[in-house]
Amino acid sequence: MDTGVISTSLPITSFAAPPLRCVVDVDTSEAPPAEQFDLFQSWHADIVDVDLLSGEFSSFAARERAWQLGDLVLASVEYPGTGYHRRWSSKKHPVFDHWLLCVPQTIPPGGGRPRTGRLRWHCLAVPHQDESEDDGVLCLFLPRDFAFSQPLTLDIRPEMAAFVSDYILLLYHSLPDRTENDVAYIGAATASLLAACVSPSRNHIFEAQEPIDAVIMSRANKFISARLADRNLTPEKLCQELGISRSRLYRIFEPAGGISHYIRRQRLLKTRDVLGDSTDGRPISSIAEEWGFVDPSTYSRTFRREFGISPKEAREAGWLGIKHAPLSERQGDSVSSLSGLLANNYLGRQL
Repeated sequence: MDTGVISTSLPITSFAAPPLRCVVDVDTSEAPPAEQFDLFQSWHADIVDVDLLSGEFSSFAARERAWQLGDLVLASVEYPGTGYHRRWSSKKHPVFDHWLLCVPQTIPPGGGRPRTGRLRWHCLAVPHQDESEDDGVLCLFLPRDFAFSQPLTLDIRPEMAAFVSDYILLLYHSLPDRTENDVAYIGAATASLLAACVSPSRNHIFEAQEPIDAVIMSRANKFISARLADRNLTPEKLCQELGISRSRLYRIFEPAGGISHYIRRQRLLKTRDVLGDSTDGRPISSIAEEWGFVDPSTYSRTFRREFGISPKEAREAGWLGIKHAPLSERQGDSVSSLSGLLANNYLGRQL
């Protein structure tokens, strides 16, 4: 669900457009292990100085990807499991004056979904130093005059900083489903959201309503996923968790058929996954009841209406190895560097 909520108002014709390209995709595997960190440093030589505060190191496995979103650049930098203490320092003679918003990510010891750190932000033209031991970071680069008139510092309140972090994560996870036609919409939505967070006003908040609703929907989805088996999961609980009114919750989930329909569909999808598991031979009625469907006949009718087949047919198909194909990740060619993208943006604003 996360990858779709940002597109509620995209034009219908967007499906015909070419997929959004990942214009930078580089990794350190092309260098010998002892030279991998040097290669990593070279990627950012015009943007920031990176130093290791650790002692000896045998390798530095890292991957960097970037997407051009009009005047924006979104970059994902991954160095999982390196465990090295790094220091990031601004250039003594800055080439760029972009705003940089960073969302650090750390992988839990047992693996799984990365944990998100607090949002960090600064202007590349201002002296700055930071240290980290995370496993990666999402970076959003914005031209300094982007959508709001500010000096060389941004005043983002803590609660708004958390909101911006969620939006950057949502934007990143939506990229495989975006097209080149979506770029203008993404820029406008991001501009409106950040303007509302940096200098809130009635006009800014009104203009930012769609991206704000997208973030709320993403948060609601995470809460629902974590408590899907709870039969007491209600719209009231969601409103309390999200801090919004019932009417707003219903309006946000209206494109999904309403909040109750959305929760029911997520539970049906869960039962379909379980039914397709050949190692789980429990009666269909027991599986349905586990996910809140207490009446077998009602469950069977609802399942057929949703998927076009009965639960029994879904089980048979799953046990025969017939699966629903996951969305494939689209990746573009590596045609540039991160500093090159920023330079293009910078020059584009000067012409």
